[in-house]
Amino acid sequence: MNTSSSTDSAPGNVDAGEIAKFDGSASRWWDPESEFRPLHLLNPLRLDYIDARTGGLTGARVLDVGCGGGLLTEGMAARGAKVTGIDLGEQTLEVARLHALETGVDVDYERVAVEDFAADHAEAFDVVTCLEMLEHVPDPPSVVAACARLVRPGGHVIFSTLNRTPRAWALAVVGAEYVLRMLPRGTHDYERFIRPSELAAWARPHGLTPAQFRGIHYNPLLRRFRLGQDVRANYIADFRASDEGGTNPAR
Repeated sequence: MNTSSSTDSAPGNVDAGEIAKFDGSASRWWDPESEFRPLHLLNPLRLDYIDARTGGLTGARVLDVGCGGGLLTEGMAARGAKVTGIDLGEQTLEVARLHALETGVDVDYERVAVEDFAADHAEAFDVVTCLEMLEHVPDPPSVVAACARLVRPGGHVIFSTLNRTPRAWALAVVGAEYVLRMLPRGTHDYERFIRPSELAAWARPHGLTPAQFRGIHYNPLLRRFRLGQDVRANYIADFRASDEGGTNPAR
């Protein structure tokens, strides 16, 4: 098992406040009743979506960008993928490494910015995931470009984020943070939410074509997430990299 902590980087595309916020609650990452309960409830749906869209994770080389404490990262490794997780949160990565040691899951964790990682690992991965991360960085188009550089020709890049709509504000901010109290207040900044059209526009110049967008919907009575056609709040998207290596300007 490789749980190495290699690179320390100080990139420009990072919000120190966001890093500190997640580091401050890192010890509770794997507690299913903590503020990370939504991620625990959402994780099976995310894993099933990635598995289905990529044709199966067994044997795939996968990079999880913004892996946090490793919830999705470990889940993909458990389904047979060879997974690397990268993040800039020192405490969250320490929690991820310790949990991997406890469970015996084979994951490689590195503390490095995705832009720096892409410089040394171009076209190295069959699948790149970047879930619930784009809305927490100052320059999301830079992250999208780096993800495009990291995926092999014909591979998949999976993003999930929040749409910048009144419905998303009502559900993700008012509903989740103030009414249901599923998330701490201040978790989300509405101005950083991303419309699907914006995400697609950032991706296309780097050889990524949107293949599917699906909305993520939560039923508070059943405490269950499901996929649907409505992308006005949370959504997940599958992008395909160009089959022709070397044509991507980000590569």
